[in-house]
Amino acid sequence: MGGPGMATSEAITELKLPADVNAHALADANTLATTLANDVAERLRAAVAAKGEACVVLSGGRSPVPFLEKLSGQSLDWAKVTVSLADERWVPVEHADSNAGLLARHLLKGPAAKARFVGLYQQAESLDAAALKADQALAALPVIDVLVLGMGDDGHTASLFPASPELKAGLDLASSRRCLPMLAPGVPHQRLSMTRALLASAAFIALSVQGQGKLATLRAALGGNDLTEMPIRAFLHDPLDIYWCP
Repeated sequence: MGGPGMATSEAITELKLPADVNAHALADANTLATTLANDVAERLRAAVAAKGEACVVLSGGRSPVPFLEKLSGQSLDWAKVTVSLADERWVPVEHADSNAGLLARHLLKGPAAKARFVGLYQQAESLDAAALKADQALAALPVIDVLVLGMGDDGHTASLFPASPELKAGLDLASSRRCLPMLAPGVPHQRLSMTRALLASAAFIALSVQGQGKLATLRAALGGNDLTEMPIRAFLHDPLDIYWCP
């Protein structure tokens, strides 16, 4: 009989993933955080070596915290790395729910504090105006070498939520917008999100998910084609590396 590792591996490979999607089945959350941090750092080092700079776009929330801590401890020429966020809640950095604040606490410390941070939050009279200011700020973002996405149980990724008024524009690959205002149904804070057009430009895209529930969400996403129903579908047929643990 196979051990726990075998069962884990079978769980993800049973999804019948598209040809361009690689699955990394990890034993537990700590192993996932370590493996993903090592892989991201390796790609950032290669980018710095090749062109003198690197850019990584990360996702917020609670589950990425161990990964952010591991990445913070990686040996990198951090002064040559630009860090940004796939999405942000429209709250000041000091707010407990700020993704920028999350990165400040768990990533941008010690040697990693030398990295340049390009955030999405902007003070403005409205969410639409804040999104326009964020769009302009993102014009200075270098080519994205690494993007790390998460996924909600409803199939959203970044802040591309099902039923958000701007979702179709956010999913438009031909859009010239880098950032759009987004509304999360049933969630108190309004959001700012990078568009699919910008996110999909990343040279390497990783999707980090944990638990059987997220596996079921992936299975449902792979079983349909309506991007507005489950926005993660927009990324499941492009080159993608999925990092999953039970």
